[in-house]
Amino acid sequence: MTLKRDNKKLASTEFDLVVIGGGIFGACAAWDATLRGLKVALIEKFDFASGVSANSFKIVHGGMRYLQHADIKRLRSSCHERSAFLRIAPHLVQPLPIIVPTYGHGKSGKAFLATGLYLYDILTLDRNKKIADPARHIPWARLLSRQEVLKEYPQLDPDGLTGGVVFCDGRMYNPTRLVLAFIQSAASLGACVANYVEAIDFINEGERITGVQAHDHHANRSLTIRARTVLNACGPWADHLLKTKFNIEKQGTYSRDACFVIKRRFNSDCTLAIQGRTKDPDALLSRQARHLFLSPWRNYTLVGVWHVVTNKHPEKVTVSADDLKGFIEEINWAYPELKLKLSDVLMWNAGLVPFGENEPGAENLSYGKRSHIIDHQKTDNLQGLVTLIGVRYTMGRGDSAKAIDLVQQKLGQAVKRAPTDYQALHGGHFDNFDDVVRQIERQFIPRMDKEVCQALAHNYGAGYGTVLALTQEHPGLCATIEGTTVLKAEVINAIRNEMALRLADIVFRRTDLATGEHPGIDAIQQCADLAAAELAWTDDQCKAELQSTLQNFPDLQD
Repeated sequence: MTLKRDNKKLASTEFDLVVIGGGIFGACAAWDATLRGLKVALIEKFDFASGVSANSFKIVHGGMRYLQHADIKRLRSSCHERSAFLRIAPHLVQPLPIIVPTYGHGKSGKAFLATGLYLYDILTLDRNKKIADPARHIPWARLLSRQEVLKEYPQLDPDGLTGGVVFCDGRMYNPTRLVLAFIQSAASLGACVANYVEAIDFINEGERITGVQAHDHHANRSLTIRARTVLNACGPWADHLLKTKFNIEKQGTYSRDACFVIKRRFNSDCTLAIQGRTKDPDALLSRQARHLFLSPWRNYTLVGVWHVVTNKHPEKVTVSADDLKGFIEEINWAYPELKLKLSDVLMWNAGLVPFGENEPGAENLSYGKRSHIIDHQKTDNLQGLVTLIGVRYTMGRGDSAKAIDLVQQKLGQAVKRAPTDYQALHGGHFDNFDDVVRQIERQFIPRMDKEVCQALAHNYGAGYGTVLALTQEHPGLCATIEGTTVLKAEVINAIRNEMALRLADIVFRRTDLATGEHPGIDAIQQCADLAAAELAWTDDQCKAELQSTLQNFPDLQD
């Protein structure tokens, strides 16, 4: 599967639908619409999955927290989406066990949690439907003894600990490559996709939207893209686009959701849930406080998530050293034996997501409940325009399907859902992940370290052949970038087959080079040299790309 920019097609075709936004919601919408037989274009102002989707906590939620709200519909919906990701992207989403320690009795005790988990399991009995590999099934929740919990996390405070419960959600290996898999799948069926193409304005004929005026920042040219319908799916940017053209006010409040990465990797493969300092005011049945999570991921641990309501533009969202100190202080308060310091933090991630309505200065915040799907014909008398602002990564596939239902209605078509919850994405056509790893070990010559083979299997799944072909054509590309598991061939593949145009695209979103930490200047320089030769950059262009990429790493200085 090769992604190719085609501005001629973008400018000369009247599409059924143009999707604005190349994050998880826009990518899922393009795939869904293409499967339904629509003629689709997708454009993204920056690179695919470079905004909120790149900053996910990497957990695919199964809806457990909605049990506290007695919201069975949302619980079932979230569980269905977790199962869908496990089915259609087996290389990028795996089961993730989560331990919740129990203390004393009452709402923090084992009996209370066990009752809730048992009810949850009953309500989600179909959670493993058509997931071929039993190793990828979501098992029944189970109780843990005090000794079993301390074996997993021996530094937990044992005072009052009665044991724990363990249940499973899903874990993403790489959120940006999961978005890319949706885009590759859509392109394979004819969708016209392009990164670095910004929607500048809507085209309207009276009260009907008939496309977008766009600017291709890569080619530095303007484009007129005609379409019978437009889906505005650029996340927190969606409001700003509507405000600029139509003076439509914001569709709600946003939270800066933030987490961070530490180098420590605990012996346990289970995520640990610990109680923070704030409560959920919407929960009918709630423990003493909301949970924070220490989640194993690759050779790191993810720590989060923190929320703060903000009015900042999405491109101005950041996490300061003082913010990180506050996060660390709360984690150390909840889990004193961690003794985390600012110097332990390798990377932070943050993005804006829709949030609940809260009083100014409220400590216990009301979370966002649902994605916003807006029919602008009803709200603003604008025909042919739909806005989708997604509430969380997990709901990308399901909520985009609802938006495409609305698009089909506007096109005068009978609504017919595509099987996006069962049809494997690009790279996902296999049953057993370990079999893919073994195939890579056998086929790549010279033989590679198992860690490299596993990373290839995760990132490309059954589509690893594009990387293999490059190593066979140029044996020198079989070497890894210094100090990493990333093959030089992956850099070339990102450019030739995955529409990587900038060095940052390769470093942060197509490969594992900097998804967890700064890989070192030598590694980035090697990547830059490969990209410069492939893309015919001048020395000045290469230096500019290198400098721009280095500036993208978060400032973690006190």
